[in-house]
Amino acid sequence: MTVPPQTRREAREAREASAAASAAPSSASSDAALGAVDTGSVAVRKGANALFGRGLLYVVVWSMQLVVSSLISPVLAHLMPPAEFGVLASAIALYQALVVLAVAGIDQASVLQRAEDGNDRRARGLLAVGMVTASIVTVVALTTIPVWADAAGFIGNHPLLLVAVLWTGPAAIVQISLALLVAQDRIKVFAVTSLLSSIGGSIIGLGLLTLVHADATTYAWGGVVAQGVAMVIGIAATRPRLAGLFDGATNARAFKLGIPIALGNLSYFVLNAGDRVVVQRLLGPEEVARYQIAYVVGSAVILLLSFTNQAWAPHFAALRDAVARRQLAMHSRDELYRMLAPVLLAVTLVSPVALPILAPASYRVEELTVVVFVVAITAFPVVASGATGRLLLVERRGVAVGVIAAIAGAVNIGANLALVPLFGIAGAAIATVVAYVVLAAMQLFVLPDRREWRGPGLRIVLPVLAALTVAAASLFVPQDVFWNWFRIIGVLGCLPWFLRRLRAARGGAS
Repeated sequence: MTVPPQTRREAREAREASAAASAAPSSASSDAALGAVDTGSVAVRKGANALFGRGLLYVVVWSMQLVVSSLISPVLAHLMPPAEFGVLASAIALYQALVVLAVAGIDQASVLQRAEDGNDRRARGLLAVGMVTASIVTVVALTTIPVWADAAGFIGNHPLLLVAVLWTGPAAIVQISLALLVAQDRIKVFAVTSLLSSIGGSIIGLGLLTLVHADATTYAWGGVVAQGVAMVIGIAATRPRLAGLFDGATNARAFKLGIPIALGNLSYFVLNAGDRVVVQRLLGPEEVARYQIAYVVGSAVILLLSFTNQAWAPHFAALRDAVARRQLAMHSRDELYRMLAPVLLAVTLVSPVALPILAPASYRVEELTVVVFVVAITAFPVVASGATGRLLLVERRGVAVGVIAAIAGAVNIGANLALVPLFGIAGAAIATVVAYVVLAAMQLFVLPDRREWRGPGLRIVLPVLAALTVAAASLFVPQDVFWNWFRIIGVLGCLPWFLRRLRAARGGAS
């Protein structure tokens, strides 16, 4: 049957209108449209439930290392002489940097490979590659200790460095295994492996400290033992595929993505630790200690967000539709903003109560609340950069991510040099915010199809601004017992607010 030209034209126009409606963002004028995404879509609803539901279970498990480190530091400070505690902190920082090199971004590459393939075959091959890479980095670091140990400031502490480097290989393999376990959604074995690697090392180390000898080297052996056992469990659970060692094409793609990520992660060390170097040089070690105490309280939220990025990476990698992935990224960003409002307010309110417990009066803790507040504000650009960073990694834009992180690290150092002489340690906190804002802005700039990227609406911005205003006003309230009770009441009031936002986020609702 012949279709009349007018009918064919109308049919074609109808198809084009339908396609445009499905591709374009909603233009509804309701309040819900002020949110960042079409939260009524099935993809966003399912994704939100996964991220803020089961996905947060992985965040909770990962965050246990933050809880343990916060609890263990005061204990170690009492059990060890100050010099031993200081050198242990330096050795742990070195170990963390070596782990970044040993992982070489293979954890992220394996997650993406599994999502692209729809099975574990080549991802398990990358796990074998990661094991070899971690072993090579560990052996090189071990054999060259006499060359770099004294230059790094570990004069006379080579035994501690030996243990710290031995700690590196198993920890790197555990990290790659955990990434694959998250992608496979195996929460039980993930929890066992993760908790053993984080909590187990501290428990074993404390036992060695009290029963053997109270020094840094003895404590560090606890980490080696725990990571070694966790590594065995991780390997048994993920079953590395040795044939993957000879898959040249897959390995080349993995390192092309992973090496820039590793270099970018090293830049994050500069971004997060460079301020202390500048404060040490310009203001002295006492101000570094004061800044560190305030930074620990204010940056707790930032660390939790980094765990969130790790736990959520497989969900975004598995979502192959680019439009749905972008919508979910914007929705998750906006919901994290909403959840940050009560969290930041609670952190600011509780800081005058917590700081005197964490540090002696000589630290002048009453002056540190403003530093806690400014550091906590960093969580907002961290959320923004996390949303775009996840998309860039899924699209294998590892070079861009690494270069941007390096630039942000350089900005952090420059801002510290400019602001610390003017504002003291508060200037270091401001520099951290500036560096993360630059990081978020640059990642957005290199994001493909950024014209489709929408910022948060007024329904998100206004409650956040209100929380920031109340938090800032609390800085001017006296820090005495009477007002601290009001602060505690305020902190308790933030809990139902946070839980309500969490329930809404899981349902994909505004």
